[in-house]
Amino acid sequence: MKKAVIFDMDGLMIDSERVTYNEYVKKLAQLGHHDFTEELYRNCLGKNKQGICQVFIDHYGQDFPMDEVWDDVHVWIDESLRQYVPKKKGLVELLEYLKANNYKTIVATSSGRARVDEILKNADLTKYFDDTICGDEVTHGKPHPEIFLTACQKLDVKPEEALVLEDSEAGILAAYDGRIDVICVPDMKYPEPQFVEKVTKIIDSLDEVIDYLKAQ
Repeated sequence: MKKAVIFDMDGLMIDSERVTYNEYVKKLAQLGHHDFTEELYRNCLGKNKQGICQVFIDHYGQDFPMDEVWDDVHVWIDESLRQYVPKKKGLVELLEYLKANNYKTIVATSSGRARVDEILKNADLTKYFDDTICGDEVTHGKPHPEIFLTACQKLDVKPEEALVLEDSEAGILAAYDGRIDVICVPDMKYPEPQFVEKVTKIIDSLDEVIDYLKAQ
């Protein structure tokens, strides 16, 4: 019997990955790089800042101005999300169901605290969650299971009593290694076969989680 649901944020609740990709394309074009593809960006999905920066360094070399790119892109993203936060299909319906049926809820995301608080506030989602844990509050980012195991501790539930909702392969692996059931709602990338075998289920939209919980 599940008692708690753990939500990733970017790409799962918030349709922010496309926004982020477009801003990287714009910034890299300014620097003369026109080869930043969706395939390369997918390697960043679900990772914390250190992991994302490593993707760029591996591709463009040690001299790549990562700090400049990171700072500019995230200023642009934050400006965009202050104006409008695009929520994923079925999110509010699922959150209303969880609230009505007394499930514990938490956001566990690789994003930093200030960004998470602002996005949840702007999207009018804060009221649905019992707690949040952010990438700058754990030692090891996804795919390490620390963030999800800490989420369980915060909610006072056992891993087997929780369900993780994720869109990224890094998040799937983090949940799996933490021995927490995980449902994947793919965003920009459908998981590779080695990750598909680690998920409890793959669904098209978040409202489908309701039927899964009803069947428990």
